[in-house]
Amino acid sequence: MTKTPSSLQDLSKSLYDKAKAEPTKRFWGLYVHVCKKETLQEAYRMARKNNGAPGIDGVTFEAIEESGAESFLQQIRDELITNTYRPMRVRKKEIPKDGGKVRTLSIPSIRDRVVQGALKLILEPIFEADFQPGSYGYRPKRTAHEAVSRVAEAIVTEKTKIIDLDLRAYFDNVQHYLVLEKVAKRVQDDEVMRLLKMILKATGKKGVPQGGVVSPLLSNLYLNEVDRMLEKAIDTTRNGKYTYIQYVRYADDLVILIDSYSRHDWLVKAVESDCGKNSRSSEWR
Repeated sequence: MTKTPSSLQDLSKSLYDKAKAEPTKRFWGLYVHVCKKETLQEAYRMARKNNGAPGIDGVTFEAIEESGAESFLQQIRDELITNTYRPMRVRKKEIPKDGGKVRTLSIPSIRDRVVQGALKLILEPIFEADFQPGSYGYRPKRTAHEAVSRVAEAIVTEKTKIIDLDLRAYFDNVQHYLVLEKVAKRVQDDEVMRLLKMILKATGKKGVPQGGVVSPLLSNLYLNEVDRMLEKAIDTTRNGKYTYIQYVRYADDLVILIDSYSRHDWLVKAVESDCGKNSRSSEWR
């Protein structure tokens, strides 16, 4: 198995450590790392590993490698350095879901997947330092199995009143200006912000593309304030080591578990009030 270059791993660790140590630090000088040859090579390796269908331009990995992957990456690098890179429109593909519904995937071109991957490699360690322990979806070294285990542990400790929050069409409704504001709280780099804005605009007036490489990171960032709110609720209602609330979020699926004692019914009502119409409550039997 090919490993991430050590220099890129060192950079990632350095960014994470600095972000963790300084919660209000804004990072600059990031764009040069996005443009580095090794970053683009790693982004291409990840895209190749995931394979996937071509984007709107119809270019496949086989066609790229037949012509030479290195020259393909060098062209991307030149465009990024000279600020002439422009993302293509995404290709839309409908995937059938249960109940006759469909989920629309937005498939970027391989070229754009590489750029998004390079951007993610540099931004992810910064925002990972800010993400909360109850968030599991699309995060490094975290799995769906661990999320399920967290729910099971909460049920074992009598947190059996369950609120299931349905974030309907979440990815389609993310407001771009809010995402950019959240990124800017940690990133003080005009070129990175310009690149990210172009990537978002290529998807339309709002939303992050389901299928975009950087979309899961942006989605987690967008919902991080919800996680922070729930972490605060855990701490403020804590009784020694015992907590009365637990939560697990996996991308746009959020489950909140509350202690079963009737004296904690006010917590259920408070959470349902904050969650609004998209919440459904039940009790584990």
